Amino acid sequence: MPVFLALSGILLLIFLISYVRLDTFISFILVSIGLGLATGMSVTSIGKSIQTGIGGTLGDLILIMGFGAMLGKVVAESGAAQRVTQALIQVFGRRYIQWGVALAGFIIGIPLFYNAGFIIIVPLIFTIASTTQLPLLYIAIPMCSALSVAHGYLPPHPSPLAISIQLKADIGETLLYGFLVAIPAIVVAGPLFGRTLRNIQPLVKPSLFQATPLKDSELPGLGVSLFVTLLPLVLLSLTSVIKKFEFDSVIIQLVAEPYIAMLISVLLAVYLLGLRRGKTMKTMMLQLEEAFKATSVILLIIAGAGALKQVLNDSGISQYIAERLITLPISPLVLGWLMAGAVRICVGSATVAGLTAVGILAPMIQQQTGIKPELMVLSIGAGSLMLSHINDGGFWMFKEYFNLTVKQTLRTWTVMETIVSVVGLLAVLAVNALIV
Repeated sequence: MPVFLALSGILLLIFLISYVRLDTFISFILVSIGLGLATGMSVTSIGKSIQTGIGGTLGDLILIMGFGAMLGKVVAESGAAQRVTQALIQVFGRRYIQWGVALAGFIIGIPLFYNAGFIIIVPLIFTIASTTQLPLLYIAIPMCSALSVAHGYLPPHPSPLAISIQLKADIGETLLYGFLVAIPAIVVAGPLFGRTLRNIQPLVKPSLFQATPLKDSELPGLGVSLFVTLLPLVLLSLTSVIKKFEFDSVIIQLVAEPYIAMLISVLLAVYLLGLRRGKTMKTMMLQLEEAFKATSVILLIIAGAGALKQVLNDSGISQYIAERLITLPISPLVLGWLMAGAVRICVGSATVAGLTAVGILAPMIQQQTGIKPELMVLSIGAGSLMLSHINDGGFWMFKEYFNLTVKQTLRTWTVMETIVSVVGLLAVLAVNALIV
């Protein structure tokens, strides 16, 4: 019965989001209430579970994700992302341009949320393709695959960050393992797959551009651009190392907290990419406000997923499922990937897919002593990118910006996302085999 109720809840969630087109947060709350009532929980208990789930899930996540959005906004508005891209193209040259744009996409993808990163790179892709006289998708696929990998695998992006917090995974270690997993995924889905798309040459639709590349004189220096863009990665990775030692210094203990690392990154970005270059404090603060407002929808989705997870836990459904799943002759890493992939195919949202999967699997994962939670974050993240198609907003962004038919988008974008997902899982399993 608990398995049937959990499956019914997921199907109802898919129905409400995909077919009724109801707001995702409201859908999560309705399903949470329905599951609670179906399992015999009292109305008061359901209310407490929803409140606990939302509060416990958002906790540190609001700080890290909010600061991450602010950093991304400053990096984008200042032209730092454009400067990094131009420099990498000059280093790699026309012959190895795919590797240069893939690396640029990954670096840009670290501080920027996917939609914002996509808007930034599209004009750059058209400019690079025009300058080098290379096919558009030959350039676009490596850059977009790298952006997608950063979005699905690495904190402080919403889904991997929220999954890390729910599984109590170390964010620094997740980043370090994430780099190992990201490399083969980007290589195969980006430059290698991109070489097969030379014959698809869509017409340019410049009217869709929402971002115009800045003039070279308006861009910050390469050194400061790289420093600010990569600083959160360095600091978040250091938190993992620092926490392994017991320091008496309050300052070191503070820096070891992920949200402090992100705050430091934001403050330095405001000064180095804003105030020092003549921007006023008022202008910079407006950018930060706009950035945080943009995260509200994502935060609501994560909050709703947290409510559902708590109801599943408090009703006993998650524990019941965990006790049965733990006996299956299949790796939890594969199971997490499969569950996230199934929800992704049905719902379209990578964030919803990852958070729904972890909400159901969390108790089972906590009972598995041989699986590192950091690798579970990555396997679920890889699964959440599987088979993007017509129910995913990213699918339509790619189609419209590159003026493709639905068939062409399925052949390019959908295949790229699936490669990222499958290769990501294989890389996670390889890393797990090496460290266990």
